[in-house]
Amino acid sequence: MNEEIKRVLDAGIYGAPELKPAEKALFLSTFRERVYIALTKRQVAQNNVYQEVKQEMRQIRNGILYLNGDLSYSILSKYIKEASNHSLSFTIVNDKETDTPLGLVLASKQNAVEREEIFVRDDRFSLE
Repeated sequence: MNEEIKRVLDAGIYGAPELKPAEKALFLSTFRERVYIALTKRQVAQNNVYQEVKQEMRQIRNGILYLNGDLSYSILSKYIKEASNHSLSFTIVNDKETDTPLGLVLASKQNAVEREEIFVRDDRFSLE
């Protein structure tokens, strides 16, 4: 069978192939290259909004905040309010099939950021 026909049939049966599914699962549905800053679930659960996140929100214009739906709304609400204060959109990601240690990802909507360090490495940080 012609390779192009096979590709079209497979896409029709199984859906379009997804780029970097493991990476997108880890980073709450976005690519690593678009991430400005990321926090773990444990970090997001702290009482205060991280200053590093506030600072990034002040500086970016075409960003989106991804929040892990495994966390309760009462935990996420402080970040939703902060995003709203900076006119940033947000999405609560509910992916029951994958488990990510991340609770928050602030990313560009379309462009690569290519930051070497995206994590706030404090005593609450752990990717395990």
